[in-house]
Amino acid sequence: MALVKRVALAPRAVRQLRRVRSVYVAGMLLSAFGLLSLDDSAEGGGRQTVIAGVFLVVFAALLTLTAVQLWRHGRTKHCSTAKKLTPLL
Repeated sequence: MALVKRVALAPRAVRQLRRVRSVYVAGMLLSAFGLLSLDDSAEGGGRQTVIAGVFLVVFAALLTLTAVQLWRHGRTKHCSTAKKLTPLL
């Protein structure tokens, strides 16, 4: 017995979530590149490494939440917008 009420997303919200995925992926790639290219031996490099790591974690969390939201929306059988939209890959 689930106490979670499933609310269907509006078509506009689904389109926005699909568009923002590329932004989150780009943020993750840039953060990972920055994390790998930083030199820890330089002064202040530790702080920059931590900041790049935090950005990587934040973008990964946002991408995960977006993917879960889109996945849950795609599984909604009673939602007319989920039936009209193309299937998620």
